[in-house]
Amino acid sequence: MSAAFALRAEWVKFTTLRSQWITPLLAVLLTTGITAAVQAAYGRVDTSLEDDPAGGIYYGLLFGHVAVVCSGILLIGQEYASGTVRASLAAVPRRGRFYAGKLLLGTGVGLVVGLLSVAGAHLATSATVGLDLGQPGAVRSIVAGVLYHPLLLVICLGATAMLRNLTAATGLLTPAVFLGTTFLTAVPGVREAAYFLPDRAGLYAMNYRADPAVPYGHWTGLLVMALWAAAAAWGGLVSLRRHDA
Repeated sequence: MSAAFALRAEWVKFTTLRSQWITPLLAVLLTTGITAAVQAAYGRVDTSLEDDPAGGIYYGLLFGHVAVVCSGILLIGQEYASGTVRASLAAVPRRGRFYAGKLLLGTGVGLVVGLLSVAGAHLATSATVGLDLGQPGAVRSIVAGVLYHPLLLVICLGATAMLRNLTAATGLLTPAVFLGTTFLTAVPGVREAAYFLPDRAGLYAMNYRADPAVPYGHWTGLLVMALWAAAAAWGGLVSLRRHDA
């Protein structure tokens, strides 16, 4: 079977399983809607949102990216949970090709979600408190915001392929991204290492201004996240090849 066939098969699964297309849509709605609500209510009075413009622009992303995590988990975890991974591998026996189809689809979905979420967050901010895209770091922040989504989705897809269990992946990855890594950056002695966790590095890449506590630059933060994504994708492939479905 060709790579195009594998990708087409993944697209059919994505469009016919309601949970798979509703979850990324929810990510866009949460990011845009919460940003709009917070900026309208507090954007002109909460000074913490003004310290770095990215704090207000991407406030909704702190909730929306949980749906991105779930989207990455569902792309392969749902097949392990239902046992349909066996039928999928029977249709596409070459596991590398089967996995590549999922990675390509996940990357594409993540890019679309990133584009819509970032555009929505910026439009919401512009409509409520105003937005100056001429500020230093604004363009880089937009690029990082868009790329954050496919990178996070690929990380979660690869991690789920390694765990080979939908429940375990959901129980581990969702709270880790929503609360776990944020908590770790507040713990003395652990903070320095926590900055190198993928979501922390990716979120820092979106900031307009530098933080002296972070031991790398903004573009390096995006690179750190990309390295995590590459490692997770590779780990998922190795696990898929070594274990029976």
